[in-house]
Amino acid sequence: MILKNVSLNIAKNKVLFISGIDTNVGKTYATAALANTLTKGGYKAITQKMVQTGCIGYSEDIEKHRELMSLPILDIDKDGTTCPIILSYPASPHLAAEIDSAKIDTAIIDKATQKLTSSYDIVLLEGAGGLMVPIYTNSNPLGGYLTIDYIKEHNYPIVLVTSGKLGSLNHTLLSIEACSNRGIKIELIIYNMYPNSDAVITKGSLDYLNTLNIPIAILEENII
Repeated sequence: MILKNVSLNIAKNKVLFISGIDTNVGKTYATAALANTLTKGGYKAITQKMVQTGCIGYSEDIEKHRELMSLPILDIDKDGTTCPIILSYPASPHLAAEIDSAKIDTAIIDKATQKLTSSYDIVLLEGAGGLMVPIYTNSNPLGGYLTIDYIKEHNYPIVLVTSGKLGSLNHTLLSIEACSNRGIKIELIIYNMYPNSDAVITKGSLDYLNTLNIPIAILEENII
């Protein structure tokens, strides 16, 4: 699985944060497809998961990445480097941590990312859910330290995953505006063509996004 229409210039970034307009938009498939595309282009790419919820052991998203990348589970997966924080309940990180009586320390994520950047050309760091998902609660105006706060703090450019399902255009534009307001660069939009429940909406949303000044890559099923 690879992507159409990706400029390999994207590999100038040591870390790209992969976010989505919502949960279940195809981030995991898009992350693996981008890794495959970069690998095919001659770059040594690795995927990482920021926080995995709804799991015990190691990350199911990392496991899916390796399957789609035609790789076995790696030592850096087994030792937790590619997903250093795993929580058992399938919820946003702040709630999953509360349920597990755990504390999310983002320094652990940073250390893992730094380890990966020392061995790979580019790290694709997949988030949990969308940009505004809380990582932990605090006294910030929106009630917590959000994924977008983490991205801004680390000055990571992002890849935004969207789709053609009804409502996706609104969510995509809100995500773009949130990034613009915080000075976060969107390097690429990955448009997930599946499920294609309404061909008119899928094409219309893509046509609209193509009027924006952001590169768009297409994720299709069974692209090898």
